[in-house]
Amino acid sequence: MVRRWVRDFKNGRTDVHDEARAGRPSVSDETIAKVEAAMLEDRRTTVRELCEKIPEVSKTTIDKILTEHLGYSKVCARWVPKMLTADHKRQRVEAAQEFLAFHGTTEEEFLDLIVTGDETWVHYTTPETKEQSKQWKHPSSPRAKKFKQILSAGKIMATVFWDRKGVLLCEFMPRGTTINADRYCETLNKLRRAIQNKRRGILTKGVRFHHDNARPHTANRTTALIERFGWEMVSHPPYSPDLAPSDFHLFPELKKNLGGTQFQTDEEVQNAVVSFLHGQAAEFYDSGLKKWVPRMQKCIQRNGDYVEK
Repeated sequence: MVRRWVRDFKNGRTDVHDEARAGRPSVSDETIAKVEAAMLEDRRTTVRELCEKIPEVSKTTIDKILTEHLGYSKVCARWVPKMLTADHKRQRVEAAQEFLAFHGTTEEEFLDLIVTGDETWVHYTTPETKEQSKQWKHPSSPRAKKFKQILSAGKIMATVFWDRKGVLLCEFMPRGTTINADRYCETLNKLRRAIQNKRRGILTKGVRFHHDNARPHTANRTTALIERFGWEMVSHPPYSPDLAPSDFHLFPELKKNLGGTQFQTDEEVQNAVVSFLHGQAAEFYDSGLKKWVPRMQKCIQRNGDYVEK
């Protein structure tokens, strides 16, 4: 055998793999179709259960058919905020089309004028993510343990407004108070002053303002104030956190940064939030708004369904 390989390579052969041979395939098309049909009857079925339904095929062969021949993989269901109706999907597509129409005509200038923001709860204790708990392990060392943690009862609400250059306004709700139209209008007045001081010229060019459809955001008084400011609204469809930059970019990174940290007072939480927000470079915020464009495109491609990434 060694002599044969030496002779073949001297004659110009370069591939060490066996050449394809004619003959009966190891798995027939009929068997593949049978396995797929049984799997499609119940997508939650296991390989062992498929083996019981098709006893003439081994468990290893069924697994090979599903993964190699058919290209299937078993994944968990993804959590979504709401079961979208046809009307919800239509609104999402229309909002995405409107956004892309503006973006396509004015290009980078459109993102330069966007100001977006939202509220989020920040807890005294935020569990670290599964990714954060990963560590290197030697085969002989015991596996690390991670105890179940839940979000702490102690929490404060942070309101953050930002654009592609950085944070414009960050404020925290006093304990015992709730966000209503009056309170939100006070925040918007502060935001306008912050834009005037930090982003000279944007108010003259015209702010494109974005927030979600929370009740204080859509109240008549809030709408009237925004109209008086002369700000143009960026449409946001209902039940769409996947299309809000604060929800898909800023707040997840904030919670990830705070993961595994314990705070004792509101002041400690506030300092940590402010430190994170002001510690990020402009590229961090710029990338958050740039992610918005492909998300809107995917929303249209998926006919209004939720966008994963």
